Amino acid sequence: MSRISGKVRRVVRHKRLRRKISGTADRPRLAVYRSLKNISVQAIDDDAGKTLFSASSLESSIKDSVSGNGKIDLSKNVGELLAVRAKECGVKEAVFDRGGYKYHGRVKAVAEAARDGGLKI
Repeated sequence: MSRISGKVRRVVRHKRLRRKISGTADRPRLAVYRSLKNISVQAIDDDAGKTLFSASSLESSIKDSVSGNGKIDLSKNVGELLAVRAKECGVKEAVFDRGGYKYHGRVKAVAEAARDGGLKI
Protein backbone atom coordinates (compact mmCIF):
# COMPACT_ATOMS: atom_id res chain seq x y z
CA MET A 1 0.00 0.00 0.00
CA SER A 2 1.39 3.40 -0.94
CA ARG A 3 1.58 6.27 1.48
CA ILE A 4 -0.09 9.60 0.79
CA SER A 5 2.44 12.41 0.53
CA GLY A 6 2.36 15.49 2.72
CA LYS A 7 1.53 17.74 -0.22
CA VAL A 8 -1.54 15.68 -1.13
CA ARG A 9 -2.74 15.77 2.50
CA ARG A 10 -2.29 19.56 2.55
CA VAL A 11 -4.30 19.98 -0.66
CA VAL A 12 -7.11 17.81 0.72
CA ARG A 13 -7.19 19.87 3.94
CA HIS A 14 -7.20 23.09 1.90
CA LYS A 15 -10.12 21.97 -0.29
CA ARG A 16 -12.08 21.07 2.84
CA LEU A 17 -11.37 24.51 4.34
CA ARG A 18 -12.23 26.42 1.16
CA ARG A 19 -15.74 24.95 1.11
CA LYS A 20 -16.41 26.72 4.39
CA ILE A 21 -14.73 30.13 4.03
CA SER A 22 -14.97 32.96 1.53
CA GLY A 23 -13.76 36.55 1.50
CA THR A 24 -15.61 39.77 0.74
CA ALA A 25 -14.49 43.36 0.23
CA ASP A 26 -15.26 44.21 3.88
CA ARG A 27 -13.86 40.95 5.25
CA PRO A 28 -11.26 39.52 2.85
CA ARG A 29 -9.75 36.06 2.98
CA LEU A 30 -6.11 36.00 4.11
CA ALA A 31 -4.59 33.20 2.03
CA VAL A 32 -1.25 31.90 3.31
CA TYR A 33 1.39 30.22 1.16
CA ARG A 34 4.41 28.74 2.88
CA SER A 35 7.46 27.45 1.05
CA LEU A 36 10.58 26.02 2.62
CA LYS A 37 12.31 29.41 2.90
CA ASN A 38 9.59 32.06 2.50
CA ILE A 39 6.00 32.87 3.40
CA SER A 40 3.45 35.08 1.67
CA VAL A 41 -0.08 36.21 2.48
CA GLN A 42 -2.71 37.71 0.18
CA ALA A 43 -5.96 39.42 1.13
CA ILE A 44 -8.50 38.24 -1.43
CA ASP A 45 -12.01 39.46 -2.23
CA ASP A 46 -13.62 36.27 -3.54
CA ASP A 47 -16.79 38.08 -4.68
CA ALA A 48 -14.83 40.24 -7.14
CA GLY A 49 -12.02 37.72 -7.64
CA LYS A 50 -9.32 40.27 -6.81
CA THR A 51 -6.35 40.52 -4.50
CA LEU A 52 -6.67 43.63 -2.34
CA PHE A 53 -3.17 43.65 -0.83
CA SER A 54 -0.38 41.24 0.02
CA ALA A 55 2.77 40.82 2.06
CA SER A 56 5.69 38.47 1.52
CA SER A 57 9.02 37.63 3.06
CA LEU A 58 10.59 38.21 -0.36
CA GLU A 59 10.02 41.99 -0.10
CA SER A 60 13.16 44.01 0.46
CA SER A 61 11.74 45.82 3.52
CA ILE A 62 11.19 42.47 5.27
CA LYS A 63 14.46 40.89 4.12
CA ASP A 64 16.48 43.86 5.35
CA SER A 65 14.79 43.98 8.77
CA VAL A 66 15.63 40.37 9.69
CA SER A 67 19.18 39.11 9.52
CA GLY A 68 19.48 35.42 10.29
CA ASN A 69 16.99 35.36 13.18
CA GLY A 70 14.97 32.49 11.79
CA LYS A 71 11.87 31.91 9.75
CA ILE A 72 9.39 32.50 12.58
CA ASP A 73 10.73 36.03 13.12
CA LEU A 74 10.46 36.57 9.38
CA SER A 75 6.84 35.39 9.51
CA LYS A 76 6.05 37.76 12.37
CA ASN A 77 7.35 40.67 10.30
CA VAL A 78 5.15 39.59 7.38
CA GLY A 79 2.11 39.56 9.71
CA GLU A 80 2.92 43.04 11.01
CA LEU A 81 3.31 44.39 7.47
CA LEU A 82 0.02 42.77 6.53
CA ALA A 83 -1.75 44.54 9.41
CA VAL A 84 -0.28 47.89 8.34
CA ARG A 85 -1.44 47.39 4.75
CA ALA A 86 -4.89 46.34 5.96
CA LYS A 87 -5.22 49.62 7.88
CA GLU A 88 -4.17 51.57 4.77
CA CYS A 89 -6.93 49.84 2.77
CA GLY A 90 -9.52 50.34 5.51
CA VAL A 91 -9.86 46.64 6.35
CA LYS A 92 -10.51 45.94 10.03
CA GLU A 93 -11.32 42.23 10.01
CA ALA A 94 -10.57 39.24 7.83
CA VAL A 95 -11.04 35.48 7.46
CA PHE A 96 -7.87 33.43 7.90
CA ASP A 97 -7.23 30.78 5.22
CA ARG A 98 -4.27 28.74 6.42
CA GLY A 99 -3.95 27.08 3.02
CA GLY A 100 -4.20 23.56 4.37
CA TYR A 101 -1.13 24.06 6.54
CA LYS A 102 -1.44 23.17 10.20
CA TYR A 103 -1.97 26.17 12.49
CA HIS A 104 1.48 25.94 14.00
CA GLY A 105 4.87 27.58 13.69
CA ARG A 106 5.18 30.12 10.88
CA VAL A 107 1.48 30.10 9.95
CA LYS A 108 0.53 30.78 13.57
CA ALA A 109 3.20 33.52 13.82
CA VAL A 110 1.71 35.37 10.82
CA ALA A 111 -1.82 35.21 12.26
CA GLU A 112 -0.81 36.34 15.74
CA ALA A 113 1.33 39.22 14.43
CA ALA A 114 -1.58 40.40 12.26
CA ARG A 115 -3.87 40.27 15.31
CA ASP A 116 -1.34 42.20 17.39
CA GLY A 117 -1.21 44.79 14.59
CA GLY A 118 -4.94 45.45 15.01
CA LEU A 119 -6.48 43.14 12.41
CA LYS A 120 -9.43 41.13 13.73
CA ILE A 121 -9.23 37.53 12.51
